[in-house]
Amino acid sequence: MTHVPQIKVPATYMRGGTSKGVFFKLDDLPERCRVPGEARDKFLLRVIGSPDPYGAQIDGMGGATSSTSKTVILSKSSKPDHDVDYRFGQVSIDKPFVDWSGNCGNLTAAVGSFAINNGLVDAARIPQNGHCVVRIWQTQINKTIIAHVPITNGQVQETGDFELDGVTFPAAEVQIEFLDPAEEGDEGGSMFPTGNLVDDLEVPGVGTLKATMINAGIPTVFINAADIGYTGTELREAINSDAKALAMFETIRAYGALRMGLIKDVSEAAKRQHTPKVAFVAPPKDYKASSGKEIKASDIDLNVRALSMGKLHHAMMGTAAVAIGTAAAIPGTLVNLAAGGGEREAVRFGHPSGSLRVGAAAVQEPLPNGGAQWVVKKAIMSRSARVLMEGWVRVPGDAF
Repeated sequence: MTHVPQIKVPATYMRGGTSKGVFFKLDDLPERCRVPGEARDKFLLRVIGSPDPYGAQIDGMGGATSSTSKTVILSKSSKPDHDVDYRFGQVSIDKPFVDWSGNCGNLTAAVGSFAINNGLVDAARIPQNGHCVVRIWQTQINKTIIAHVPITNGQVQETGDFELDGVTFPAAEVQIEFLDPAEEGDEGGSMFPTGNLVDDLEVPGVGTLKATMINAGIPTVFINAADIGYTGTELREAINSDAKALAMFETIRAYGALRMGLIKDVSEAAKRQHTPKVAFVAPPKDYKASSGKEIKASDIDLNVRALSMGKLHHAMMGTAAVAIGTAAAIPGTLVNLAAGGGEREAVRFGHPSGSLRVGAAAVQEPLPNGGAQWVVKKAIMSRSARVLMEGWVRVPGDAF
């Protein structure tokens, strides 16, 4: 029997924020994988090691969690006044599909440094020392993201003393600006697709829940922790070991997606795992983070727990943090009310690994036909990024 040999493809394995992923330059991909479609998806699935019925991704680069089953494809930008085009693929662990429906805010932190290191940013724009401003075009959500990448002696600086809860070791701080973060997604739509800051969301088998459904950073359904029997201080094990709870959250997510107009039938939610996210919020309360770190209620504005790809996230997705910061800035949303209400330009929230601060300023702008709408021009947060390994990934030549 003849066996097809493996091929090798240039790749970089990077940590960005509290996520890890395999980064590719578009031009380095096998030719038939340079365009969206079945060949690209099959290639990325094989790189990551999916679908894996064992849920371990042993035969690939994935780490068997939503935070580590990720891929990024970058190229010189075709958009004026931008440096790099960024496309993100969330790879399912146990099913044969790649979800292209949204962005990864954590891996965004690594896009700038990869772009600089791989010649995607013009050399004239890279200072000898200071910060390189990398203008990123996120092709799936049609949004501009600005990364401020630290540079020392003309090279990307990755080491530093910036500490990020959910990441064990300190690194250099990378500030990320998400410009006009609302109206995310290929489908478009307003920041509040239902037109309301708070809705009554009917979820069969669960009940009618108060919900804030927002398109900012990533489509997110926020509910009150108390309404589903939680305190907002839960860690991963409390949720992820409870099959009934996970099924409940998936049902909430599916009906939230339907209400937001992201799907036309709840059955479609199973093939759209990356978006929307579902998160539950609660007023600040003391708790012990997964690392053992004591989080004091006096040091945070609220607690938030969010699910990603069917599991409670170990920290917080970067795009969901943008949604949290945006919703917190708008008086009357569930996020804002959990933080104490009123106007604010920044919020610090507790998550399973610690806390995170994100800033967003909201204003009301008049509509042409009367009335007003909430607009957020920018959301800002700090992350860090680091190259873990670079070289080639290998996949069987007949895998795609």
